[in-house]
Amino acid sequence: MTSRERVLTTLCHRQPDRTPRDFWAEPPALARLFAYVGHSDEDRLLEALGIDVRHLAVSNPPDREVASGLFQNFWGERFVQQPTPWGPMRHDVKGALAGARSLAQLEAFEWPSPDCIDRSGLQAQCRRWDQYALLYGFADVWQRPALVRGWEEFFLDLVERPEWVHFLCRKFTEFYLEDYTRAAELTRGRIDLFLLISDLGTQRGPLISTKMFREFAAPYLKEMVDHIHHLGARVLFHSCGAIGPFIPELIRLGVDVLDPIQPAGPDMQPENLKERFGGHLCFHGGIDMQNLLPHATPEEVEAQARRYCEVLGAGGGYILAPAHLFQPDVPPQNVLALYRAVR
Repeated sequence: MTSRERVLTTLCHRQPDRTPRDFWAEPPALARLFAYVGHSDEDRLLEALGIDVRHLAVSNPPDREVASGLFQNFWGERFVQQPTPWGPMRHDVKGALAGARSLAQLEAFEWPSPDCIDRSGLQAQCRRWDQYALLYGFADVWQRPALVRGWEEFFLDLVERPEWVHFLCRKFTEFYLEDYTRAAELTRGRIDLFLLISDLGTQRGPLISTKMFREFAAPYLKEMVDHIHHLGARVLFHSCGAIGPFIPELIRLGVDVLDPIQPAGPDMQPENLKERFGGHLCFHGGIDMQNLLPHATPEEVEAQARRYCEVLGAGGGYILAPAHLFQPDVPPQNVLALYRAVR
């Protein structure tokens, strides 16, 4: 099978020739891995690891420094750069609208237009990676509004100012509906997966109640899911945390693939996920980023990766990947061991 055939087969819940693989890493983690393998050619690295998915890249407006060491992106998310031995790592702080005291202030913010994204390289990337499954985007319609508003303020808004939450989520949804339409048109429907993000869980359980999920998150997620399906692609939905109670809700919304299946408690273990939801969902990720990958031996990583492939990959329906982007504290030997498990 080609890489694309392998991914599409597993997404149809059929057994491919082997478990497909995906890769993503924070910039300092990638720099550490490059230093270990002795080159900085990402295509060469992905080919060596047998990665079956390629992530299409576009150019966003540059971040700007709004105070000494404080940066803001085009959405109004704010962050500082924390040093690591392999380069700086973004750390989010309260966003540009954390101090807003009226809906009028939210409305007056300089909201971005989909025109601000440079998608001119998409067609060339599609030609270059013709044999691979293609993933596009970074659409976030609930968590990212919370980062711009500030988490504390956003949670208060859910109770005290619900119209503010709907205003923010609508802004992000409209932007990404148009962004995904343009990307699909430029690539003539070649994109296989569109990414949809909204972190809904903590280490112990959901961030919000099911009632709040249905009021504040589900309507916007549903719009995005339906639109992605209309574009002829599948939805890779990302939420960290213990989100077991939300999985039936996500299935009803039409989500195709669940990522990163962070193993935060028994509900999120592969055996439970496959038994309860394997007939309705595909899975992506799962290899523990908090304890296993930073601290285990390569042999332990390899054994855990085999477990996920054997359990979640039985009959198709699983793409091997870490349970978040690789972080800079993961030894390169463990990155290589993860993908060695399915050779």
